[in-house]
Amino acid sequence: MNQKEHPQTVEFEAWASYFTANLARHERLDALIPWDTPCALPHRDAAALARSLQRFELGEGGEGTGLLARARSRHDPAYDAALKLFIAEEQKHSALFLAALGHLGVEPLGSHWSDAAFVRLRRLVGLRTEITLFLIAETVAMEYFLALRRSDDPVVQGVARRILTDEVEHVRFQIDQLRAGFAGVPRPGRVVAASAAWVVAVGAATVLAIDHGPALRALGLRPSTFWRRALGHFGRSAPLAFRLSRRVAPVGPMAEPREHPLQPAGSGQRTVVRDCRG
Repeated sequence: MNQKEHPQTVEFEAWASYFTANLARHERLDALIPWDTPCALPHRDAAALARSLQRFELGEGGEGTGLLARARSRHDPAYDAALKLFIAEEQKHSALFLAALGHLGVEPLGSHWSDAAFVRLRRLVGLRTEITLFLIAETVAMEYFLALRRSDDPVVQGVARRILTDEVEHVRFQIDQLRAGFAGVPRPGRVVAASAAWVVAVGAATVLAIDHGPALRALGLRPSTFWRRALGHFGRSAPLAFRLSRRVAPVGPMAEPREHPLQPAGSGQRTVVRDCRG
């Protein structure tokens, strides 16, 4: 099929190229995480973070089978390729969380109600709504990862920085997917969709603030502050995603993806070695 039949092809070819180039970048960044560094957290803080990371690990590990099947209805090979690579990055995040849990001395969860509810909801909706749910989840979680990056533990800090390098671009990817999906929808329909997304975003931020409250406090962030900032991240993305801003062109990947340099243990902070398992 030619470009005229698929006006979004060039846009998603750029994303497929970005995700492919990420493979080498991930290897460099993963190698900078100081996995051999002993745990630097008090037992109480480590336990709170471990319970929180268990839930994130569970949520990042899906195979995306249903999402990929729905995406094929667009008949856009470039989009399919980009989406597969995006899902692979999410699975890498699950592996990083799993390794962090091992560092903290705990096992992963087999299931959790919040993940089960999110998966069940995704299976009931169409492609555009599922991408909206991804946008909500990733923008709301952004503030969590920013807080996690400030952890006193070098490994937890390194994992957070590594994942943040992806999440910034993942949000941009979700925005471009939704911009493509809403391209033919009249403004009133887009306003309704954005309003519904706001309701879900408020609920998601509230659940995360409550469910992960102990971890947020251990990271020095009040749940109420997290809630406000998390919705701020969504609020900055929503006008672009639902085509309610003046922007016409796709957002696209950054020309030079952000890489957060990982400081070695002991650089710029004092590391206190403890056994996280108490």
